[in-house]
Amino acid sequence: MLDVFKTVRQNNAVMMLRPAVQARENCPYRAILTQHGVQVLDQPGLEEAYLAVHTGCRVGILLLSDEDELKRLDRCEPYLNLGKVAWIGLIEPKLLSDARTREVIGVYLFNFLTLPASTEHVLLALRHAWGMALVRDTCAQPSIELLQIDSDSLMIGKSEKMQQLFAQIRKVARTNATVLVNGPSGTGKELAALSLHRQSTRRNAPFIAVNCGAIAPQLLQSELFGYEKGAFTGALQRRIGRIEAARGGTLFLDEIGDMPMDMQVNLLRFLQERMIVRVGGTEALPIDVRVIAATHIDLAQAVEQGRFREDLYYRINVVCINTPRLAERGQDIADIAQHYFIKYSRMHNRQLRGFSKAATNAMLRHAWPGNVRELVNRVQRAVVMAEGRYIQAEDLGLNKEVQHEKPMSLEDARATTDRVMIRRALLQARNQISHAAELLGVSRVTLYRLLEKYNMRTPAISGPASPFLDGTN
Repeated sequence: MLDVFKTVRQNNAVMMLRPAVQARENCPYRAILTQHGVQVLDQPGLEEAYLAVHTGCRVGILLLSDEDELKRLDRCEPYLNLGKVAWIGLIEPKLLSDARTREVIGVYLFNFLTLPASTEHVLLALRHAWGMALVRDTCAQPSIELLQIDSDSLMIGKSEKMQQLFAQIRKVARTNATVLVNGPSGTGKELAALSLHRQSTRRNAPFIAVNCGAIAPQLLQSELFGYEKGAFTGALQRRIGRIEAARGGTLFLDEIGDMPMDMQVNLLRFLQERMIVRVGGTEALPIDVRVIAATHIDLAQAVEQGRFREDLYYRINVVCINTPRLAERGQDIADIAQHYFIKYSRMHNRQLRGFSKAATNAMLRHAWPGNVRELVNRVQRAVVMAEGRYIQAEDLGLNKEVQHEKPMSLEDARATTDRVMIRRALLQARNQISHAAELLGVSRVTLYRLLEKYNMRTPAISGPASPFLDGTN
């Protein structure tokens, strides 16, 4: 007869993932597995999960016991996407009728059991998963070269700009200084903030991210500071805010440039006093937390325009870190594409061999206005849609650029730049030729001549001038 318990003890590492907020409390399976010699990594942080995989953990358990956990399942997807981990679901039977549950089972899970599951069945499922993981590891294709990933930051990049960024992060992480991360959308500002947290002395405390532009202004205060029971209609119990939840750790304020002015005042007071008062409360609570903010807009210009408080700007901009555009990172483009190719090939069970030379060249030539986010999107779509053994430029949606691209002459480049700058100056000057000429540093006569040369008409202005007229973010 098969000795299940002995087999399990020989492969004794498993990650346990539960979406519930209070997931650490009262989980009988954790205690049962521990009693049978299984080393349980309970609710790991993402960095812990990566390190666990690196050291040989190949099996995870996803526990879904009620509908509230199902609603919070999105927070588990980064873990479910980890390569080399076979996930086993322990799922409440009534949740199987939900489409989201079936999707998770089909896409992410190696196996699943319905609750309540017997100890023997759980251990048998673990043994099977460990056995298959061993086969996959020993049969892995040696020709697939895994990328060099910074073990601390988990950011991909060997280019000079990324090495400079890594060095800045390592240096700043040793301090408790407030940090502002600048960079265009899609360049990995949250990853940079997470890397700062992981390399700091606060690494074992929470990392709480808040997108200031994604939360309705009227809800932002209660989200950040929390509220007391009865503070407003629907406040049936006390709720701690994101700042309090990050106690001892790091609070990441993404897109802080979109924060309403009244909330900027409250945030400034917290940064000065390191105290919060919950909505509807009177008690001032001291909070020890490091603040990292990020934005894709020019905050200095926003200050000049009255859209951002100057005193808050200097409070958050103690240290400034810039994330580079993807187009500036050279060979990193191909490395990142290869990393996500491996990830999505496994996720979608596609037996592809990689990128064709034409596809790689097309990626290196593309301007990547959406930066890494755009690259990841194109690679995933290509993995799903590719029909041959290799991903081609057309699978990435870059074939038109390859077919029609030709070198731009200096004259054409100069004309394009002139048009952009003239249009920007006219809009900022609200079609006042004298003012526009002054902004451009030319005479009115020269500006009129350029308008005639490029057959340009002064645009109609219907609202206040914007500082970002070139469409960049």
